[in-house]
Amino acid sequence: MEYNIVLPKIKDLHLIDVYIQNGGYEAIKKALQMSPDDVIEEVKKSGLRGRGGAGFSTGLKWSFMPKNDGKPHYLCINGDESEPGSFKDRQIFEYNPHQLIEGILIACYAIRAQKSYIYIRGEYRNWIQMVQKALDDAYEKGFVGEKMKETFGTEFYCDIYIHKGAGAYICGEESALMNSIEGKRGYPRVKPPFPAQYGLWGYPTTINNVETITNVPAIIKNGAEWFSKIGEPTHPGTILVGISGHVNKPGVYEVPTGTLLTDIIYKLAGGVPNNKKIKCVIPGGSSMPPIRGDQLEGLKMDAESLKKAGSAIGTAGVMVMDEDTNLSKVLLRITHFYHHESCGQCTPCREGTGWMEKVLKRVANKKATKKDLDLLVDVANNIEGRTICALGDAAAWPVKFMIERFRDDFEKYVSEEVVINVPNKVHSMRNTVIPLSEIKIK
Repeated sequence: MEYNIVLPKIKDLHLIDVYIQNGGYEAIKKALQMSPDDVIEEVKKSGLRGRGGAGFSTGLKWSFMPKNDGKPHYLCINGDESEPGSFKDRQIFEYNPHQLIEGILIACYAIRAQKSYIYIRGEYRNWIQMVQKALDDAYEKGFVGEKMKETFGTEFYCDIYIHKGAGAYICGEESALMNSIEGKRGYPRVKPPFPAQYGLWGYPTTINNVETITNVPAIIKNGAEWFSKIGEPTHPGTILVGISGHVNKPGVYEVPTGTLLTDIIYKLAGGVPNNKKIKCVIPGGSSMPPIRGDQLEGLKMDAESLKKAGSAIGTAGVMVMDEDTNLSKVLLRITHFYHHESCGQCTPCREGTGWMEKVLKRVANKKATKKDLDLLVDVANNIEGRTICALGDAAAWPVKFMIERFRDDFEKYVSEEVVINVPNKVHSMRNTVIPLSEIKIK
């Protein structure tokens, strides 16, 4: 059975009149007849998990927000989408922005927030304009803002603002995102305290991904039980899979969780050009551990299945690489990105990403030894788990797992000996990773 929850196949759905004709803004009416706690419980029962990478229970996250504390509450929608290989959220901005807006209204009611910020990466200029147009239309119709009191006959109302990023990947991390909205440098914050206790301007805040929130109206409209029966029981619903790389039909496809990865590649994306074999697949955006092409059979696209396979679903940005791919150059490009995007706050990430890029340049240029591959894994291990935010892990995992899982491939690019043009006495006297016996001086 085909499900199109987030991207229904309805022409001109981005227009507010078309959205209303197809049942739009009915879910918020239903939610307002429920108590905020009942809305949270319904989302919790549905099993909806975050679609931004961590896969945390959405309803459970909402339940962490304090009740009757007399403080302002905020909702942030993370549309930064800067992960290489990820391009799903912009489909929602373009084709179904009103369902996102309706989801925001329901979420704000549930967590008792009266202000929400949609944080969109600055490079998405066209999509920012699309969402702003949809938001303006919703305000005009009385679905957002103080006019909600008249439209829905309720005391609850909510204002929604769009906040543009300025090109920093780090602002996709929830606490750096909040700092950016506050007008500060996009540095991740130390946790605890967590956003639900101390978020925007020191007040309780919830941060959700664009796709996550867009699922909410369908859950309220059709019920938690309906949603929980779609896809895998441990990770229910549909996911937007953005597939790129060596496939005939790259794009964004909405599929139930638990769909076979091979079905996505061969049935939806049209297979690999020239029927080449697959060497490597990164299933969830560039930061997720890669999977060997000979291990794809039977692998499902859901959080638990990919975890068992030694990877993660991340943002469901599937990157396919065929048998002729030079993985040393792929890894160098990925590592260059994380080195460039490191905010510099934590020493292991700030220094380690640069070290890894330098060594990978040697590997790509065939000027490295096998010991350099061990060095890369060692540096990655010393970054992982030693930073305030997950960017350190995001930089370390591709290096660590790609070298470990494709060691035979990487050894094609290294030499048994290293040729240096000028003798370096100081360097040669140290116990370096390159033994003196392997150094040949021209």
